[in-house]
Amino acid sequence: MGSYIVRRVLQMILVVFIISMVAFFVIQLPPGDFVTSYVSSIAAGDRITQDAILALRQQFGLDEPLLMQYFRWITNVLQGNFGLSFQLQRTVGDLLAERLPLTLAITIPTTIFVYAVAIPIGIYSAVKQYSVGDYLFTFVGFIGLAIPNFLLGIVLIYLSTRYFGGNVGGLFSPEFENAPWSVARVLDMSRNMALAIIIIGTSGTAATMRVMRGMLLDELSQAYVETARAKGLSEWRLIMKYPVRVAVSPVLSTVGFTLPAMISGTEITATVLNLPTTGPLLLNAVKSQDMFLAASIILILSVLTVIGTFISDLLLVWADPRIRL
Repeated sequence: MGSYIVRRVLQMILVVFIISMVAFFVIQLPPGDFVTSYVSSIAAGDRITQDAILALRQQFGLDEPLLMQYFRWITNVLQGNFGLSFQLQRTVGDLLAERLPLTLAITIPTTIFVYAVAIPIGIYSAVKQYSVGDYLFTFVGFIGLAIPNFLLGIVLIYLSTRYFGGNVGGLFSPEFENAPWSVARVLDMSRNMALAIIIIGTSGTAATMRVMRGMLLDELSQAYVETARAKGLSEWRLIMKYPVRVAVSPVLSTVGFTLPAMISGTEITATVLNLPTTGPLLLNAVKSQDMFLAASIILILSVLTVIGTFISDLLLVWADPRIRL
């Protein structure tokens, strides 16, 4: 186990380094750069001299070759400095420190909601195959898969505004928007967060439920289940001890994508719901070619993806004795 962990850590370092290079250079692929976007947004018909544009590129360090820009950025990152956001004129570290806690406050409960709801429903649907409950959960699951989260958010915002005189967008009520942290502000955030958790977690719950049901149905037809049943093992103890433990493996394998999803915060849905998470921050950074901000967020997502994949591999070994390192 020790040699496996050391080997995987070395592989993870190499993978993260390669991903950081790819992410940094891919951001530069669209024509122009941040200065091009910035000049086009402020020009408004006025002519800006070429000397002014060159001065802006020198100010932002965009006059250097891309390879030099990358090595300067990655060297600063290793020292804890993620650079400056060109668009917002704030350090990337400050922006992440401001957005990450709120992102985690939404995504951690959402992740718990997805697994806590999907796994029991998937087990029930498989055990009670073709029952009324199975048909009902299957129908709801298909609806959850078919409707995009952002569309569900738009519909709920409309219904809330049109019929209930409220708004499900944002994390805080107007009176708590800029208020200092207090018990009342936390409670207000919790109330506003409930619908956001349901909206963001709908598709994940539906998908996980279908995977759990399908895998468990396959395991329930195996010979070892009939053997255990013939030996007199109680039905639910048999199901939870053997087939569920094997069937949950594909669900555990998704942990590798859960950690980065916690930080990305479902970009489009978060934008629609006006949530102050890192998702809209990344979306705006990519649109404006704010390379240090976009590359830093992508680097964090990459690190979390690699770590999550490693954790899911260890969980799979623990859950399924047939898997070996």
